[in-house]
Amino acid sequence: MKHILIVEDDITLGNALRYNLLREGYAVTLSASAAEAHRRFKKSVFDLVILDVGLPDGSGFSLCRIFKELRREIPVIFLTARDLEKDMLEGFELGAADYITKPFPIRVLLKKIDLLLSSAPGDNNDDIYDDGRLIINFSHMTAVLNGVPLTFTASEYRILKLFSANANTALTRRLLLEKLYDADENFVEEHTLTSAVSRIRKKLQSCGGDYIKTIYGLGYMWLKEEKK
Repeated sequence: MKHILIVEDDITLGNALRYNLLREGYAVTLSASAAEAHRRFKKSVFDLVILDVGLPDGSGFSLCRIFKELRREIPVIFLTARDLEKDMLEGFELGAADYITKPFPIRVLLKKIDLLLSSAPGDNNDDIYDDGRLIINFSHMTAVLNGVPLTFTASEYRILKLFSANANTALTRRLLLEKLYDADENFVEEHTLTSAVSRIRKKLQSCGGDYIKTIYGLGYMWLKEEKK
């Protein structure tokens, strides 16, 4: 599932955008200020940013520059009432994928987003884990181990993605808890993490996969098996 960050201080417009994007199957985080958006950008992995230029605590242009320094490849769409040519040029010079002026047709915006995300480089590989025995498609939330389909919850897929993206690397409980801080500012509690990892391990082991190693006093490690 693709995750989109909307940075818009007009709450009515922001909620309308969020509603339409949720209907299209995206995960959505809505921020009303530059400071809030910056904080959330550092804590979550987003696939695209929809960014207003005029924010109550700063410029969307400055925020775009910060986002691009943190993740150069992140697509940014400016959505703003500022329709001067110099503003449009500044947006594109900062690396924006598009610059849309208000008012705008929502269906056009949705189509632009669809095209941007479907053509993102490396997208398919980033969303699939395949070691020859275990195949996980994170976009479609499907998993197969040794030919047997497995069922995981959305939160379990988030944990699996963190583990598989950091194979053969020790992940501390603290790091996992920070990464699993969700878009609604709800912390994942330690006992919840322990229970979720235990469920994932049992599901994998039921089909002959021993992927998760507990490192006592520290956290966990995903043991990646070589693709055959």
